[in-house]
Amino acid sequence: MADEEQIKREDSTKEMSDSELDKLKAERKNKRKKQLMKEAAKADKRGVCYLSRVPPRMDPLKLRQLLSQYGEIERIWLTPEDPAAHVHRKKAGGFRGQGFTEGWIEFTNKRVAKRVASMLNGEQIGGKKKSSFYYDLWNIKYLSKFKWDHLTEEIAYKNATREQKLALELSAAKKERDFYLAKVDQSRALSSIDERLKKKRKVQEANGMISEIQGDHQQVTKVIRHFRQTVSVRSDGESQKPGLSKDLLAGVFGGGS
Repeated sequence: MADEEQIKREDSTKEMSDSELDKLKAERKNKRKKQLMKEAAKADKRGVCYLSRVPPRMDPLKLRQLLSQYGEIERIWLTPEDPAAHVHRKKAGGFRGQGFTEGWIEFTNKRVAKRVASMLNGEQIGGKKKSSFYYDLWNIKYLSKFKWDHLTEEIAYKNATREQKLALELSAAKKERDFYLAKVDQSRALSSIDERLKKKRKVQEANGMISEIQGDHQQVTKVIRHFRQTVSVRSDGESQKPGLSKDLLAGVFGGGS
């Protein structure tokens, strides 16, 4: 059915002339302008109150329940606490839920917002005695000429600055990591060079020791000279049993035969 209606509308727009289409567009623009003007007028009538401190264990739902009895509330925004503080509180055994540091409440009528701020500021929150924030005090203030758009702009600005800061921190951490890795590679290269030099020195020292041992061995080795043995020879040239030669006997007994 929806498809058929859309087809009929398309067919009707095709049959319309250019002047009629311009009229439709102008009417739609006028409706949008009127709606925006109404929203702007409503926004001018609204008032925003600021909470400088949000009691522990209080969330937007409980805050709306407490303040809605004084006037109609449009929107509530509470700033979450720092995640590090949340983790520290959980480790210490405190409240494990989400905590908030400050907040904004938008009332439909600025007069109501002024009256609520002047009436409740510095007063006891009260409510049920079993509630954890029964004895806490309201810290609420009316923000004159402050609109909810200002808050959204401020939140967007804070988010942008936080993202920019995070990007800078990430880039600095990346540079530090790259510098550390470069130094690690450099130290590894230097250590490998030192190891190679040590091995080379050990090999050279071992070769030097071997050469010294060989030189000492050559110096220690004695040169043995071999002399031809003197043997006795018969006058007739025939070989006999080994005995003392005539020359040796002549030398001993002092004469020749």
